[in-house]
Amino acid sequence: MSIHTHLKPSAYHDSVTLMLVAKALLELPGVEDAAVVMGTPANREILAAAGLLTDGAAAARPDDLVIVVRATDGAAGQAALAQADALLAARAVPVAAAVQRPKSLAAAIAAMPDANLVVISVAGRYAAQEARTALERGLHVLLFSDNVPLAEEIELKQLAVARGLLCMGPDAGTAIINGVALGFANAVPRGRVGLVSASGTGLQGVTCGLARRGVGVSQAIGVGGRDLSEAVGGPMMLAGLRALQEDPETDVIVLISKPPAPTVAARVLAQVKVSAKPTVVCFLGADPLPIEAACGFHVTDLTQAAVAAAALARGEKPEDALARLEQESRALIPLAAAEQKKLQPGQRALRGLFAGGTFCYEAQLILKNLPEPVYSNAALDKSRALGRGETDAIRPYHICLDLGADEFTQGRLHPMIDPTLRNRQIIQAARDPATAVILLDIVLGYGAHPDPAAAAAEAIHEAQRVAAAAGRHITFIASVCGTEADPQSLSRQAATLREAGALVLPDNAAAARLAGLITQALHE
Repeated sequence: MSIHTHLKPSAYHDSVTLMLVAKALLELPGVEDAAVVMGTPANREILAAAGLLTDGAAAARPDDLVIVVRATDGAAGQAALAQADALLAARAVPVAAAVQRPKSLAAAIAAMPDANLVVISVAGRYAAQEARTALERGLHVLLFSDNVPLAEEIELKQLAVARGLLCMGPDAGTAIINGVALGFANAVPRGRVGLVSASGTGLQGVTCGLARRGVGVSQAIGVGGRDLSEAVGGPMMLAGLRALQEDPETDVIVLISKPPAPTVAARVLAQVKVSAKPTVVCFLGADPLPIEAACGFHVTDLTQAAVAAAALARGEKPEDALARLEQESRALIPLAAAEQKKLQPGQRALRGLFAGGTFCYEAQLILKNLPEPVYSNAALDKSRALGRGETDAIRPYHICLDLGADEFTQGRLHPMIDPTLRNRQIIQAARDPATAVILLDIVLGYGAHPDPAAAAAEAIHEAQRVAAAAGRHITFIASVCGTEADPQSLSRQAATLREAGALVLPDNAAAARLAGLITQALHE
């Protein structure tokens, strides 16, 4: 193994270009890892955590372009560096003037003077200023950018509240406003259920769950993952909730988040109580008692949230619908028993490899009572957290990885867009003789990979080949978050996974339950 570095002084390229070049390098023969980033202090820290920080990279300035390749030998490394230069040169060709787009917020507003919402996706250090400008001009904001300092998020949201506007984000990856999907969102029908969510994939999971049950969405408002923290205080969750309570097009409301700060949860639930509209509160892992007091019932996962909201939209009792869902889940027991018989002694580990952070969190909640603990880079219990540099190693215990977390996406495309990193993790897990079950989420929708199931199927086939050569079988369990109307087509994606030998479950919660049943049996 050898590590090769190339610095290009004062050579700026946009982040999308850098991520696409890094993706191309990872696909070259002999390349084990690659990063193409600007030489900022944060990026140098990430290179160090990945074991890619050479002396040359450590000396880079923030405006230097850093290319680092870890390869099996020197020839492969040098070839990759040469390919990186060629790719960067090719992407530097100017775009024809006829297709150029506005290069500033002011120019964009001038081109669309009637617009009242701005989507901002720029580097984190510039994002707050652009969002502030938009809010000061009276525009709602979807702030897709991450790495925005907490203090600036608080300031932006205070400004939005003062102006009667929404500041969705930072790091708000999903929204559906007036039927228009923004960020990573799915093609769902219009309807009478409104949602406010501090989770992008959580919002996708519930809106797709509603669509599968024939129920549509009025508005789906993403607020960013920190909105319900003690520091931020939940201003956009509250603003979105109040807006939906007053919206004549909304009959049922759904709130989605990982556990809020208790004081923030109390404020949100107090607002729920004063509404005449039924509300489903899905605060994953939160204390159910205050939620039950506010809503009359509680749900524990995203699927239950969709089932309860769909029932309310049809005028049914949510408790009855949840009871039917529980009955349906019992069908997983014989399926788990049949799969367990295919595994060899010593195969007892579960590997969850997730593109969606909330799906990873939800799976850990469902799997928390396994005889052996589940470790994660996004762990529920901090004593079971995997630090940077620990997530690639073969481990003897259960693991759920959020592959969309910062340590995996800095300088790389998100796994919903580029499956390369997850495919490597799948094959690596297959080499571990302890691996019994590999759990995957396949996320469809606008902005996602055009055929994610096909990409995963390639890795599944290779993983089964590796396992079969060692006399083993691996159970693959997958869920597909999407709809038939999505560009990728839900049924087509599910069929591709089944053809590859995966068990395809209707949602992430069911997939995690099946994985847990199989793994539980292996410990008995």
